[in-house]
Formats: sequence, C-alpha cells, structure tokens
Amino acid sequence: QVQLVESGGGLVQPGGSLRLSCAASGTIFKINAMGWYRQAPGKQRELVALITSSGTTNYADSVKGRFTISREYAKNTLYLQMNSLKHEDTAVYYCKNTVVVSTTRFERDYWGQGTQVTVSS
Repeated sequence: QVQLVESGGGLVQPGGSLRLSCAASGTIFKINAMGWYRQAPGKQRELVALITSSGTTNYADSVKGRFTISREYAKNTLYLQMNSLKHEDTAVYYCKNTVVVSTTRFERDYWGQGTQVTVSS
C-alpha cells in the first residue's frame, strides 16, 4: 500500500504565505506525476499545479506567478509554496501521486487526506 501524508495548511492573512508538503511512503517503485488539487465549499475539485517525473510543471491560471510546485525525489515528497494568498485560495488542498507500485508494477493514483487552507483577515 501507498500512503500520502500532507502537512502545512492553516490560517493566513491575505498576502501571506504557506508551504504545503506531501510525503509518500509504502510500496513505491516509482512516482510519475505529482499534483496539488483543491476543493472549496460548494465547488468541484480543481487542479492547482502538476509536476511530472522529469520536472515539467503546469499551473492553473489563477495561481500562476504566486504558487510554486516542487518535488524532492529522494524523499518522495511534494511541496507547494503559496505566496500572495487571496481569499479565493481558501479550500481543502489535496495531493495526488501517480505511483508505479513495486509489488505489481502497475500504475495507480493515490490521494492525500487533505489539508485546510484558510485565507482570512
């Protein structure tokens, strides 16, 4: 099994910063794409940022220039640096890893438990 543990959420004032982390562990042969998603109350879950195994990144238009996604390969850890936070960034943030499982060599997606980010004055 593969487990994803997220951390770093919290309450921050508009204009502030937060850094989210997502650590993967378990029967991992390789992690391909890693991504951050968010879901605000009453809205659908949306992609925030994505990073491939080669390091190529992709961002939602709403966060470009403010958020930075990165990964630490040796630790199977994903990060999201969020700067210049706005009220509309308030949501539960989830990480997703596309993992090649070591026991089967099949690829499947795993999700973290979610971490709340609240931007409020």
